[in-house]
Amino acid sequence: MTPRNLTTPPKKHPDTEKTVKSVRSIANSIRDASSTMRDTVRTLRQSGAIDEITQAFQEAVLATRDTTKEINETARDLKKRGIIRDTASAIEDTTITARQTARTVKGAAQEVKKSAPKRAKILKKTATTAKKKKSKR
Repeated sequence: MTPRNLTTPPKKHPDTEKTVKSVRSIANSIRDASSTMRDTVRTLRQSGAIDEITQAFQEAVLATRDTTKEINETARDLKKRGIIRDTASAIEDTTITARQTARTVKGAAQEVKKSAPKRAKILKKTATTAKKKKSKR
């Protein structure tokens, strides 16, 4: 590598020129966007839109707070009166009864399944006997 003379400017690479133009373009875009944003905020403030959205947001927050308080008070009242405990107990009782019913139905179904072949045989014999008696008459 040969040493460079400090009085002569360095050779510019074509990509370097593109990069410089790109950075300048970005800087101009930032200036334009900043100006547009400043104008937009000024217009919004002067129009009262910012105050409106702030008030609407405050009303929504207060309504949410009040609703949450009412729900909390209702839940406390239900708990104090034992309604939540009684409801939970009723659900537990219903679950136990439903399980017992399911076991009973399952057992009955198994009994029917076991006795079905026997009953079919009995019915077949009865039908055959009835046909024979009828044909003898």
